[in-house]
Amino acid sequence: MNTIFRPPFNEEQAAVLDPINAYFLGHANDEASHMRAAFLPTAHIESMREGVLTSWPLDVYCARFKGTPAADEAERERVVEWIDVQGSAACAKITLVHGATTFTDYFVLLKTEAGWKIANKAFQGQPTAD
Repeated sequence: MNTIFRPPFNEEQAAVLDPINAYFLGHANDEASHMRAAFLPTAHIESMREGVLTSWPLDVYCARFKGTPAADEAERERVVEWIDVQGSAACAKITLVHGATTFTDYFVLLKTEAGWKIANKAFQGQPTAD
């Protein structure tokens, strides 16, 4: 797994990386258990696909992971672009270069008794630039 952390992060921002790293492992291993560790159980994953809103609860999102890593996993890149923390709330921008598609993910995170968790994710996919 090729992971890049762009800015230097302070201590609280670094704590926000815990669920983000679990999310990255979920993608790398195609494993729902990592996603469940990263997200709140009430999370929704949302995007616009061909002009239509797609909104999945966590269980629907996790059903997409089958435990078989992508054949090109070694070439994939995941980048933490930035993290903003205000008290018990945070947001983060993530870029995932997965072969022919590059995804931009925006996370809203909350600091819970169990640590930081992704509360919701909105994302956009576009063709990877050459």
